[in-house]
Amino acid sequence: MQLLLAVVFMAAVSSCEQVNNHRIPAVPVNIELSNQGLWDTYGVHAFGDYKYFIRDLNQPANYSYTANTYTGFGGVLLISGFDGGDYNVPLAYDLACPVEAKKEIRVIIDKSNYQAVCPKCGSRFDVEEGQGRPVSGKALEMNYGMQVYHVFPASMGGYVISR
Repeated sequence: MQLLLAVVFMAAVSSCEQVNNHRIPAVPVNIELSNQGLWDTYGVHAFGDYKYFIRDLNQPANYSYTANTYTGFGGVLLISGFDGGDYNVPLAYDLACPVEAKKEIRVIIDKSNYQAVCPKCGSRFDVEEGQGRPVSGKALEMNYGMQVYHVFPASMGGYVISR
């Protein structure tokens, strides 16, 4: 019985330490930058380079959205960062702040340190190296991280961002 209580206690303690990065509603994501020309125009190429994809606001303005293009709940942040042992890796997140969880409250990039910042609650997130982990603010207090999306290499030289 004591062993069972110890296991339950350890599970509860360890679950409190995990970042909850699934607070944003599950909405489709599909951004095709799947050839070298599209990637050269709309991709991210150097550490800290970033782009916002928000279909409702037609951002970026000259990107050709199709019927099969979906930009998540609040839009998609595409940023070049560090993943494992590789630099300049494209990473993608939902732009909606996980604390606010409203599609119109989007994080912005602080160019002084390339952290994502919520303009409403002030929470900060490490989007270059920390997989969207909270750095400060209510998000850190509540362990809310940014929703991460997948970035896959495409056969023709670009990438596809999806959920």
